[in-house]
Amino acid sequence: MSVNERQLGTYVTEIRRRFEDLLGQMVEIPSISMDPAKAPDIRRMADFARQVLTDLGAEAQIVETGGYPIVSGGWMTGAHHPTVTIYNHMDVQPAQEPEWKQAPFAFKNENGLYHGRGATDDKGPALSALFGARYAIEQGFPINVRFLWELEEEIGSPHFAAGLKNREAIPRPDSVLVSDTIWLAKGKPAMPYGLRGLLGARLTLRTGTKDAHSGVTGGAARNPLAELMEVAQACVDAKTGKVKIPGFYKDVIEPTKAEIKSFLASGFQVKSFKQAYGFQTLRTDDPAEIMRRIWAAPTFEVHGLTGGYHGPGVKTVVPGQGELKVSMRLVPNQTPEKAFVLLKRHVAKLNPNMKVEREGMLQPFKGLFEGPYVEAVKRAVKAGFGKEPAFVREGGSIGAVVTMQKAWKVPILFMGLSLPEHGYHAPNEYFDWGQASGGMKAFAHYFSELAEMGKR
Repeated sequence: MSVNERQLGTYVTEIRRRFEDLLGQMVEIPSISMDPAKAPDIRRMADFARQVLTDLGAEAQIVETGGYPIVSGGWMTGAHHPTVTIYNHMDVQPAQEPEWKQAPFAFKNENGLYHGRGATDDKGPALSALFGARYAIEQGFPINVRFLWELEEEIGSPHFAAGLKNREAIPRPDSVLVSDTIWLAKGKPAMPYGLRGLLGARLTLRTGTKDAHSGVTGGAARNPLAELMEVAQACVDAKTGKVKIPGFYKDVIEPTKAEIKSFLASGFQVKSFKQAYGFQTLRTDDPAEIMRRIWAAPTFEVHGLTGGYHGPGVKTVVPGQGELKVSMRLVPNQTPEKAFVLLKRHVAKLNPNMKVEREGMLQPFKGLFEGPYVEAVKRAVKAGFGKEPAFVREGGSIGAVVTMQKAWKVPILFMGLSLPEHGYHAPNEYFDWGQASGGMKAFAHYFSELAEMGKR
């Protein structure tokens, strides 16, 4: 079905105040999934999200998972029509950073800039998709649009798979669209088709029951911090980032020339990348190589080393124990299970006294790079923002995506709306009307495209 552009433009303009009101109410619910003290707020968020859906004329319900719930709902127009599920999440990151210029959960609308934790990650994009769907339904597009709003995404979606087993409340769609990703630059849409996986690990070493005086014991005593640093250096080259674990790269599939070409069309700029993340220098300044490294190459990162004394001045002790926090980002064809085996085997050879424990695991994902669904995303994004998107990969992980892929085995596409400057996971997070309104138009066009494609 074709979209009446003038009519859609009027709809988006008229819906703005309602969008802003709902976003404000959502932002002011501190739905921090990783804070157990916020469990009542998570429930409040679920109740409010369900109410938002029903107030707009959709069917909606809260699906229990054994952890935090999932909100599921939408519009079913006919069994013979294609069904698309739009995935977003309603939980948010903590907001304890001192750099916040305002109370993080006090929503502020500053001439179309929507300030507050969760505004861009992921409540604003969720509402944009919802209002795009409402337009499609009101126009009678022959399509079923469902929404899946998770409340555990920020903690790795531990109960999401359990929720999907409720097939009555969460039926299998014909395709999925995820709106939880970031463009590379304003005015240059970029849609991922792949996500890196993740293995988190903790290495611990205990060599004594307490800290000891280095003047009395140093030289004879083992130093667990030094030994942990030695193991870290044996796992990754600090200067190049090359992982030294035997067999680590065996299953890696390098991106194709066509993929690299698409990466380069994304609008990625080294200078902007440095500024956005506060980097003074990088391991390389070659744009293609940076994009390959952050999107399509695996990594080994050291996050923290603890033990001994961290107070003012010098306390000359040999610590009795130490702990090293590490993680590996993994690319398609690698698995966190195998990566953990390789890490554990490597560490055991280097230091048999060292304990290696797994702390979180997410599978990598690679979706469609070409085909009718990809072309539909291209046309929809161009209709919403005036320019076709580049197709890229994301360096981060979204656990729910792999879960949906395993459960449903249907095409999963991405249409994110966030910008680097929006402060994803950072202080002073915000969303803006330009991205919201363009997103509503893009989603409306995408639903039109799917209706035209029909059931597959």
